[in-house]
Amino acid sequence: MVETTVPAADAPAAAARNPLARLGPFLGLLGVILVFALLTDTPDQYLSIRNFRIVVAQTVIVALGAIGMTMIMVSGGIDLSVGSVIALTGVVTAIALRDGVDPLLSVLLGVAAGGMVGVVNGLLITRLRVIPFIATLGTLGMARGVAKWIAGQQTVNVPPTWVNELAVTFPDPEWLIVAPGVWLTAALAVLAAVVLRYTVFGRRVFAIGSNEAAARACGIPVDRLKVWIYGLAGLLFGLSGVMQMSRLRQGDPTVAIGTELDVIAAVVIGGGSLNGGVGTILGSMIGASIMAVLRNGSQQMGWPNYVQEIIIGAIIVVAVAVDGWRSRRAQG
Repeated sequence: MVETTVPAADAPAAAARNPLARLGPFLGLLGVILVFALLTDTPDQYLSIRNFRIVVAQTVIVALGAIGMTMIMVSGGIDLSVGSVIALTGVVTAIALRDGVDPLLSVLLGVAAGGMVGVVNGLLITRLRVIPFIATLGTLGMARGVAKWIAGQQTVNVPPTWVNELAVTFPDPEWLIVAPGVWLTAALAVLAAVVLRYTVFGRRVFAIGSNEAAARACGIPVDRLKVWIYGLAGLLFGLSGVMQMSRLRQGDPTVAIGTELDVIAAVVIGGGSLNGGVGTILGSMIGASIMAVLRNGSQQMGWPNYVQEIIIGAIIVVAVAVDGWRSRRAQG
């Protein structure tokens, strides 16, 4: 049984042996940075350490979501509820802080709310046999509605606590260099990469994404594993919501609309496949960085939001087209 699941888990190793798969995201990130450095009138400011700190702080929300989405997409699934979960968990955290709950417990409540939505997604997919696209589209609406309901359809202001400092651009103390949330995201990315690459859980995630029928035949509890995957991803989406609340200093039930597209794009740009069985945490982190650099560069150029949306939409289409080309080439 163990021997039959190992080859499916070697997908990241195969990707690592492909120079294009390994270097592609890095080259893409360098290319985007170079383009904006050439376009801007002040390249020294664009390439400054100060702007770097701004970019990495802006990356946190999408990067945390991309860690969770990588696990889901590697397993052959998809989750469209990310933006709504971020809004919901931000509101839950803000309400707890407003009502005097201990800050650490407030953060845990927000993260737990994200995990609950993830478990619901997993159960809808495995018990009711609803395809992931439709199941998570449904919870997208439900989570957003619940966020507006418990917030009274208005923003929830929070008192000053250390939670407000998690996603600041310029942290105090200065020796942190970047926001605490950036260090936390980096640590979780390393942990997730190790889990996916070197543990039985990770091998099974790749196995069901590569060939679910074969995974079932090998005795892997696919349904239970999917619930775990969506639940763990939900926890990460919940933490992303906490970071969103920290950045805004309030819980807003209307934020993060469309963030799921940025998260999915980050994973695909980083080498993940919509067909499952392929993806790396490192690639997804680079993809999230590309999305942040694009938005930062567009803001530096003074481009309106609709230009940014057009560019990001085009990148998503190109990334998916490249993913399809890779899949056809691998099958051929």
